[in-house]
Amino acid sequence: MDNGCLKNDEKYQKLLEVIEANKNIRGSLIRVLHDAQEIYGYLPIEVQKVVAEGLGIPLAEVYGVVTFYAQFSTKPKGEYKVSVCLGTACYVKGSDKLLEKLQEELGIKVGDCTQDGKFSIEACRCIGACGLAPVFTINSDVYGKKIPDDVPGIIAKYKN
Repeated sequence: MDNGCLKNDEKYQKLLEVIEANKNIRGSLIRVLHDAQEIYGYLPIEVQKVVAEGLGIPLAEVYGVVTFYAQFSTKPKGEYKVSVCLGTACYVKGSDKLLEKLQEELGIKVGDCTQDGKFSIEACRCIGACGLAPVFTINSDVYGKKIPDDVPGIIAKYKN
């Protein structure tokens, strides 16, 4: 994505509207970034530049906020967001092995997105379902007490 492509985009117009509505509101950067991520699905550097220019703040400040807060992503997310809990309860019950199998099955690493844009994988610290350990989610679907051998069948449901 480059600025040239960005400017001819319907999403770009929405981003400009968000910036315009917030540019005179002190402390609106996080709100604008949240809205920008809703529009684009992530925050590539091109979008960060537009936000910085539109709000009249340094790009370094925008980038610093984007990379500091976990809710922001500089990489695209898949249609199906896979999140593996690596909290203590899940880890001791084998969530690291689930994560390895998911990466193998999807052919991507943590933080990446499949070529077709269908899947992305992330690791988290705790999702609050320790009694179901080990746990992973695909969007809002929760999969507890799973073993690596369960992964191919679960992923197949989302591929179809």
